[in-house]
Amino acid sequence: MSVIKSTIPALDGCQDSALLNDWHVIGFVEDVAPGALLPVTLLGRDLVAWRESNGAIHVWEDLCIHRGSRLSKGCVRNDRVICPYHGWNYDGSGQCVLIPAAPSEPPMKKAKALIHHAQERYGFIWTCIGTPAQDIPVFPEWEDPSFKKVSCGPYPFRSGYRAVENFIDPSHFPFVHAGVNGITDNPDPIAAYDVSESETGLASTEVRVTQPYGDPREVPVIAYYAYQIFRPLVAYFKKRVVISDPTRATEGNDADRFCTYLTAQIVDEVTSIVRISCAMNFATPPSDADVRRRQDLVYAQDSEIVDTQRPERIPVDLRQELHHRSDLMGLKYRSWLNAQGVTYGVY
Repeated sequence: MSVIKSTIPALDGCQDSALLNDWHVIGFVEDVAPGALLPVTLLGRDLVAWRESNGAIHVWEDLCIHRGSRLSKGCVRNDRVICPYHGWNYDGSGQCVLIPAAPSEPPMKKAKALIHHAQERYGFIWTCIGTPAQDIPVFPEWEDPSFKKVSCGPYPFRSGYRAVENFIDPSHFPFVHAGVNGITDNPDPIAAYDVSESETGLASTEVRVTQPYGDPREVPVIAYYAYQIFRPLVAYFKKRVVISDPTRATEGNDADRFCTYLTAQIVDEVTSIVRISCAMNFATPPSDADVRRRQDLVYAQDSEIVDTQRPERIPVDLRQELHHRSDLMGLKYRSWLNAQGVTYGVY
């Protein structure tokens, strides 16, 4: 399907090509049922997502080309989006196929919705409001049937970039997640680790931490985190877990992994929504409810602190905040954002 770009200048919102030409998550696949309209905001742009009866997903500008009303206030009938103002009917291609005020006249060719690229992958709805420069980043475990996958969220944050940086920062565990991901009275020293950059983004070597409630099995573990940042707003870790209680060691094995794929939807410069998908290959997998209960706890603890950080927009000028060698992944992330020309939502 060809994508119809707006003839209306997007003077508001993001102007960064690195973000406009990238894929962004705007919801879970189950958020949009056939016949429903879901208004969303991405990078300061108001969009509407909807689904045809055959399951095809669409993401359009939330705007009727006729008089600028919000299509999301209308309805879907017979796989057509109907504008709430004058009832113009748009089919799945974005073409207006009926103007009720002139039902016998074929609508003009320029009577089209402003449509964007849309895909469903990894349980998420993705859109690109520019021209995709590359494909959606790979979730390594998604196609592996030995891994159970569970979607979690959404989690509101202010800065999506600070949420990503928090995600790849293990040194906060004993203080923000005391008794869960770390021990306040005995915090782990963070040993030196390396970060490399490639065409797929940034990647760290493993970082070792102690976790009293290290995964949804509610068993204490020694965890080894290997982090990756695929895009400005998509990150991932693979956690190698070793049960630290000898009396429970038989509950796990050397192949145990817990992985998380994180996405951040930038609504505007200081409003974001984080959604994640977890993958685990434990011999006795936890229930979806157990996975979500732990993730809900951790991300609530994270947002309570991350949302207090000032300035709200993350500084990419490295002189604005102090850095320690344990912050290496975050330091590289900020430099990487700056090198890509990201200005929207940063300082």
